[in-house]
Amino acid sequence: MFEFKELEVIVAEHVAVLTMNNPPVNALSRTLNDELTMALDQISELDEIRAVVLTAKGKVFCAGADLKGRSENIKGPGDLMAHSRRTRECFHAIRECAKPVIVAINGAALGSGMAMIASADILIASENATVGLPEVDVGLLGGCKHAERLFSHSRLRRMALTGYRVDAQELYRLGVIEFCVPQEDLMAKALEMARSIASKSPVSTKMIKHTLNVVEDLSLRDGYRYEQDMTSIISKTDDAKEAQAAFKEKRKANFVGH
Repeated sequence: MFEFKELEVIVAEHVAVLTMNNPPVNALSRTLNDELTMALDQISELDEIRAVVLTAKGKVFCAGADLKGRSENIKGPGDLMAHSRRTRECFHAIRECAKPVIVAINGAALGSGMAMIASADILIASENATVGLPEVDVGLLGGCKHAERLFSHSRLRRMALTGYRVDAQELYRLGVIEFCVPQEDLMAKALEMARSIASKSPVSTKMIKHTLNVVEDLSLRDGYRYEQDMTSIISKTDDAKEAQAAFKEKRKANFVGH
């Protein structure tokens, strides 16, 4: 089902682990970009998958755009627009994936890597991870709008204007990541979180993620009204009825996904 060149996908216990593998620094090549988008779109429609962990091989999560590949892909009129569209859709595929996405940040997440983690739902990092926007040093821009979801006004501008990198300990202090763990414990922690999500009603987790995405840019009144509307819808599902019955009977719920 998942046969890719620069992305490895393993599914077990309702969790899909997506591992980027484009050495040496997992730069976001056109191939990796397209494979990530395709995998996440497929996962959205696969009932057996309830949560996703996105990570990378090696010492770097993603060092950003593939500058060599950029020159190969942008040669004539329309190429830059198509390249930009593909890149945007990769990040949106993470944010819009119907299943919650946890990023296990195993090293530097720079530029496009920053946009990836900012598009995910829950962030966990190893102690050697860093996050940054290095575009100022290579004559480019990118990732600032995504980073705005994670950092304050001043910190974001410091990062964009100087290339300053934020280390994992500071990310944890700022509340950007949920856990800062030794490298050897990273995947275990991410999988623990993913399995916790996968144990819940898949109807609920899908609708919660969708609702959070929608209300993020709404006013308090409109956002809460939308959430109330979604609550009304979800309360009529079989999983909601099972959750309420299990709570009353003091037993573990058996969710069926509808």
